[in-house]
This record gives sequence, C-alpha cells and structure tokens, in this order.
Amino acid sequence: MLLEVNGLEVHYGTVQALKGVSLKLEAADIITLIGANGAGKSTTLRAISGLNRPTAGEIRFEGERIDGLAPDRIVARGIAHAPEGRRVFPELTVLENLMTGAYLRRDSARVKADLDTVHGHFPRLRERTGQYAKTLSGGEQQMLAMGRALMAAPRLLLLDEPSVGLSPVLVREIAKIIGEIHGRGVPVVLVEQNASLALRLASYGYVLETGRVALEGPADELNEHEHVKRAYLGG
Repeated sequence: MLLEVNGLEVHYGTVQALKGVSLKLEAADIITLIGANGAGKSTTLRAISGLNRPTAGEIRFEGERIDGLAPDRIVARGIAHAPEGRRVFPELTVLENLMTGAYLRRDSARVKADLDTVHGHFPRLRERTGQYAKTLSGGEQQMLAMGRALMAAPRLLLLDEPSVGLSPVLVREIAKIIGEIHGRGVPVVLVEQNASLALRLASYGYVLETGRVALEGPADELNEHEHVKRAYLGG
C-alpha cells in the first residue's frame, strides 16, 4: 500500500475539521475525495503534506509514518502538493516557479529531463518561460502550479481543485493532462468539487461530509449511487 490514512483528526483551534478520516491508495492509482465546501477535503491533503498537524490518527507513506514530519521532509519523501487557489509566486518567472519545485533535488540531469516533460504536458509554460507568473491567465497559473509539483519528481501527487474557475475547454485540457501524468506512473489523490470529472478520472472515491467519510467505493459505483447523483452530480 502506497498511502494509508487511519482515523485522521484535525482541529482548527476548537473546531474539529476532520473526524476520523481513513483512506488508502495503491501504487499507480488515482483516488478522489469529493464533497461540499467545508467537508474536509483540502484539510485532508494539507495533513498528508504536513501543512496541518493531525491531532489524532496516523498517516503512512510506503509503510512509514509521516504524520508529524515537517512539510519539506514530506516533499523529500516523494509527496508533492498542488494546493487549491494555484498559489504561484507572482513576482517570479514561469521558469523560476517551476524550479522552486526542484529545490530539494541535486540530480541536475534528471531535473532538466523533468523540465522537458513538464513542458511536454504544458506547452504554454515553455512559451511563457520568462514571463512573471502574475501575468498568466488563471488556467495558465493552474498549469504552473501542477508543473511546479511535478518538478519535485513525486512518487505521489496531491491535486487540490485543479479545475476550479476554469472554462469547460480548459477543464477538459486539465483532465487530459492528469490522465497523462497518471499514465507515466504517478499516483494521484485528487480533490474536486466537479464530482463528474473526479469520478471519471479516478478508480476509487471517498465522499466527505462534515469531516467524515460518508461513502466510499469504486468510482463507477459512486457515479451511480443515488445520494451522490442527487447531492453532487446534479441528478
């Protein structure tokens, strides 16, 4: 098992955001977390990447506990996180943003090869390599955030709301790129409010409601579940 989250609890002060969340990810898989705003999806990713410290439960990556590790040590273990809201460095160029993702790496030849791979996924980033990130469109900034995460050479990629605020054309493009990334052998934990997109890309899904896993199962089964269709698929 690549990733195991067991009984995860996270508090923001006196407010409990996660209430015993458990999930698993096999190597070379895509799982998705779907749910309404405030359900705990982003908090789960932030706990996995070390940005939120759990108050209970455990997180194991490749069999070893990582809860309690600092975020840079988690990145060094092979987990990269493209957070919601893009969060690029606006005053750095596209290339400088991408290279921050490789900050902990010392394998310069592989870094160059991975930069070529990122440019293959996102040709527009190559075209805008010297532009400041703040001058990019929303879709281009999303591509930059994903590309920066890939520059860490992740063994696990956490994607938080990659389609939010994008046009339908760009949503389809981002979905295609996620499929290409997965096709290269990178497993993904995908958080999405676009449940239809998420369940199409993933093989297994978890439905979070008020900090708990309310439903889980194969993505195609969740896609046909009456509660999921009513609450998240517009059915």
